[in-house]
Amino acid sequence: MTSIRQASPTDISNLNLCNLDPLTENYARKFYFDYLVRWPTMFIVAENLRGQIIAYVMGKVEEDPDYVKLMGADKYLPWHGHVTCLTVAPQYRQMGLAKTLTARLDEACEQENAWFMDLFVRVSNKTAINMYKGMGYSVYRRVVDYYSDNPTGNGSSEDAFDMRKSLSRDKTNSYIRKDGENYRINPEDIYHP
Repeated sequence: MTSIRQASPTDISNLNLCNLDPLTENYARKFYFDYLVRWPTMFIVAENLRGQIIAYVMGKVEEDPDYVKLMGADKYLPWHGHVTCLTVAPQYRQMGLAKTLTARLDEACEQENAWFMDLFVRVSNKTAINMYKGMGYSVYRRVVDYYSDNPTGNGSSEDAFDMRKSLSRDKTNSYIRKDGENYRINPEDIYHP
């Protein structure tokens, strides 16, 4: 049996089963602690019967600073949820943990009255892309050379899809784009397209 719960400070030292995966971004301990302090309800772990962390999701809510509004409404990112990291230890995949954790994060962002959820995923990670699409996410745009490494061996960097999903506040899907796979931007233009 697996339990899903909010992360605690002692969990930061126990993420190894998940973080050894080459598709999982690894961060400095301070980064994890910052998320735990700033967005405690959005750092959620799955724990097995032996007390091992077998999956986790880290997220946050954010918006552009007010000065960006002066640049034009089309450049401003309103209050939204962001999936910073979602990972499941390889031996625990295909059990629905990623969907369960993502749904919990969606609920936390709904509680914060966010407009939409967004995330970045490697274009080569077809399994994750299909999973996110099955949960209502769609590709908003392609960020060229977003990742500085490329585990596929095809070049030194890899593109990312910026995927989004409207939450209940966005009744008209204002922050969703059709045919986003063909809308390309550079990483420096992510926040000011």
